[in-house]
Amino acid sequence: MKLQKSLLIIVLILLIDQVSKIYVKTHFELEESVKVFSWFWIYFIENSGAAWGTKLNDFLPVSETTGKLILTIFRLFAIAGIGYWLWDNIKKQSTKTLILAVSLIFAGALGNIIDSVFYGILFDHSERQVATLFTENPYGNIFHGKVVDMLYFPLIDTTWPDWTPFVGGNRFKFFAPIFNIADTAISTGVGILIVFNKKAFPKPLQKEEAKN
Repeated sequence: MKLQKSLLIIVLILLIDQVSKIYVKTHFELEESVKVFSWFWIYFIENSGAAWGTKLNDFLPVSETTGKLILTIFRLFAIAGIGYWLWDNIKKQSTKTLILAVSLIFAGALGNIIDSVFYGILFDHSERQVATLFTENPYGNIFHGKVVDMLYFPLIDTTWPDWTPFVGGNRFKFFAPIFNIADTAISTGVGILIVFNKKAFPKPLQKEEAKN
């Protein structure tokens, strides 16, 4: 895959990701939701931590603000590494499968980093109000933004039968996580590397055939 195609994929994902986040941020209050289908909702939440809302201060003796800064800086180093990996694969003319996967991962990581770095100074808060873009009263500082999530797929939302051991009567949801387009791109890229591992990383004798 050539550099131009990789850049096109990255730009399209970033565009869709950021447009969807800005729209939700400027039209929804925090935790407001819209039911599109029984199995798909637009549900606005913000994530100030890592995956699944995990925060560094849950594990390390640092403040939440410091933990957020450390996490954002780590993400910046990570995206630089992924970007170099992508550039190196394109330069070496690696397989299309590998370049596609890394392009998706890079685009998704970059999409969420934009939130973490800039959203704190671009928007005011979303609690009990719809946020304003380019506000004079931002909710945070640079590097302290919160990632916007909105895609919610409660494919199963039911209650365990009373006779079920340990969980009887409890609510059961599948799929419970709320995520965004950037997360989807990252998960898709990782999934490609796992499912199509042999195509992404062919043996030396298969490389020429894979390129074609």
